[in-house]
Amino acid sequence: METSQMLKGLLEGCILSIIKDQEAYGYEMVAKLADYGLDMVSEGSIYPVLLKLQKQDYVSSRMLPSKEGPKRKYYSITKQGHTYLEEFQKQWSKVATSVNDIIEFSDNHER
Repeated sequence: METSQMLKGLLEGCILSIIKDQEAYGYEMVAKLADYGLDMVSEGSIYPVLLKLQKQDYVSSRMLPSKEGPKRKYYSITKQGHTYLEEFQKQWSKVATSVNDIIEFSDNHER
């Protein structure tokens, strides 16, 4: 399975986690994802996710001046986004634990 296919479903939770305490712009989010090892995520792949999150009212955005050039669009999490993130974290924890248990069990019980 390609890593990019797996990531598509997880990016929403990762992006909301990144902006839950402080707003950020697209390139900044990509850099933070890379800091955590998700260096295969590009700006082009997060903007559709941000648009979807904005349409669902999980994030809001605003344009701010930049010292390096044109204005940047900063994204922040909404109240509904916090609720969605809490549910995502619960579901992720459950799935991650189950997958890890299966992998560890099968590794320890090979034929």
